[in-house]
Order: sequence, then C-alpha cells, then structure tokens
Amino acid sequence: MPVLNEIDYLEHAVHSVLSQNVEGPTELILALGPSSDGTTALAQRLADADERVRLVQNPQAHIPVGLNAAIRASSYPTIIRVDAHSELSDGYARRALETLKRTGAANVGGVMRADGRTPFQRAVATLYNAPVGLGGGAYHGGAPEGEAESAYLGVMRREVLDEVGLFDESIRRGEDWELNLRIRQAGYRVWFDPALSVTYWPRESWWRLARQFRATGAWRGELVRRYGRSNSLRFFAPPALVVLVVLALIIGVLQLTGVLHGLVGLISSVIYLPLLAYVLLDLAVGFAGVGIAAGPRSLRERLWTLAVLPTMHISWGLGFLAGVLRGAGDTVDASRLGSRNTPLP
Repeated sequence: MPVLNEIDYLEHAVHSVLSQNVEGPTELILALGPSSDGTTALAQRLADADERVRLVQNPQAHIPVGLNAAIRASSYPTIIRVDAHSELSDGYARRALETLKRTGAANVGGVMRADGRTPFQRAVATLYNAPVGLGGGAYHGGAPEGEAESAYLGVMRREVLDEVGLFDESIRRGEDWELNLRIRQAGYRVWFDPALSVTYWPRESWWRLARQFRATGAWRGELVRRYGRSNSLRFFAPPALVVLVVLALIIGVLQLTGVLHGLVGLISSVIYLPLLAYVLLDLAVGFAGVGIAAGPRSLRERLWTLAVLPTMHISWGLGFLAGVLRGAGDTVDASRLGSRNTPLP
C-alpha cells in the first residue's frame, strides 16, 4: 500500500485489509511517502499494534517506486495491491485467490465502487461509477467476468511480476495499465471478476480533482507516445472535447470581429453543435441522472455533478494533449499535497 497524506483514510483502509480472512500467513507493507499531515505517525502506531504491518520508506513519494519497494520487501508468492484511499470488501482476498487459481491468470481485479462522504465527493463518485464519467472501463461498471485489458489494484502472482520486471518507475500515473500490458505481452492473462469489490474515496475538493485528472491525462498522453495503438480509443474522447472547445472559441472570436461572415460564417457555426450536445448531456446527467446509477440526490449533489463532469473531461483532456505533444516529463499528481507542486521533500 503506497501512502501519502492519508490521515483521514489510512486507518479504515488498513483495517479493511487486516480483517480479510485467508488461509496461511499474511503481511501488509506500507510504503510511506513524506506526509505532512500526521500520516506517518499514524502508520507507525498501526504497525506497533499489529505485527503483520510492516513499513518501508518511499522518499520520492511516487506510486510505482513505493509499490516496488513494498513488493521487494514482501515474503509471499501472491501480491495484493491495495490503496490507502480505498477499502476492501469482506471476502475480497479469499475470492481473489480463488479466482487466480480457477482461471490461471497472472493478475485478477474487480470493481472500483466509488463512494462519498460529502455532496461533492458523492457527485464525483457517481461519475466514477458511470461510463459517461470515466469512459466505461470494465472495473468501473458491470462488465461480465473474463479477460481484461487491465485490473483495478490487482491480485498478482509474484513470479510473474519478477519475470516482467515489476512496475515501471519512470511512469507516475497509469503504471497499472502499463504493467498489465507487459503481463499480457508476456503471454499471461489479466482477469476481471465483478464479484470483487473495492470502495474508493475520490478527491474531496474541485481543485484537487482537477489537478488529479490533469496529471492522469498527462501520463495517459505519455503512454500513447510510448505505446501508440495499444491504448483504447476511449482515451481520445476528452482531448477531442478540448480541441472542439478551442476551435469554437477561435471561430467565435472570428465571427464577432467580422473575419468570418456570410455563408462561410454560417457553415463554421457547425462547430457549436457537438458542444451544444455536450452541454445538453451535462444537464441531462446532472439534473435527470441520465447515464448514471444513483439513488436520490440532493440539489447540491446535482449541481456538483454539473460541474464535475466537464471538470473531469477537460482537465484530463488538457493533460492528455500536453502529454502527447511534449511528454509527461516530471508531472506528478499533487492533488493530495495542498499548494505544493511536487511530492519531493
């Protein structure tokens, strides 16, 4: 479990792991980044209270670096990746181990079930769980059991990880997708089991969400640079929206200044149609709940949904275009770091 500034979530996440009922010995290795909110002291208390909890240091704070440090420090043949912002459902580990054995897969993952504690977080969670929000990856919805492109978190065979080389430490986001690509290229299967469920708690504020999605988009752009057509077409929808918005702004200025007029100006107005359709979609999702599976929602949740949907898409799309054009470089997800632009101490 990579950990950084998770004072509000770590104890629940650790409890959900330690309460798993599996045969044989287990351990939980926390890879500690340089937290500034008291998380490190909490992690030490948790380790002191249960001998199964072990601590390793991750001074760089990058997720794949922390994961590799924890894996190298581990003792057993199965690696279960967990997240400090998540909680495993009862029976998760036992079911995952059974699925690994039954299918012969190298990596097994399940469903990310986002949830929220505030109107904003619940609005984000609703869109995480909907194809209209995150594009319909198997682990965001109700896809049938079977082979998959990637796996959320993942329950992996250690021998396969050693064979393919663990996580790529040069990748800051999307490291799980890249690892699963190498696993599949090595001839192994990645498996999706919808009976496996993990509760995920999204970012707690609009600004943090925008920063997270911009960084994630940038690294997806970097992965497109590296791996090209191995990436799904659904990743190109948000950047296409950004391009449409930019073109519409340019054409709007040219129309207002009279540069585009007459028939040419009329024809160029076609650019507004897909954007109008997107606005209508946003309104339908936000107020009518079209395309989402949600129960009763308060007015605040509906209004936040209106803001969150374009925030996800545009932030991700802007990051993606930057990542494709110039690479992700040193882009990091600073959404848990206040005003700091880097997790480095």
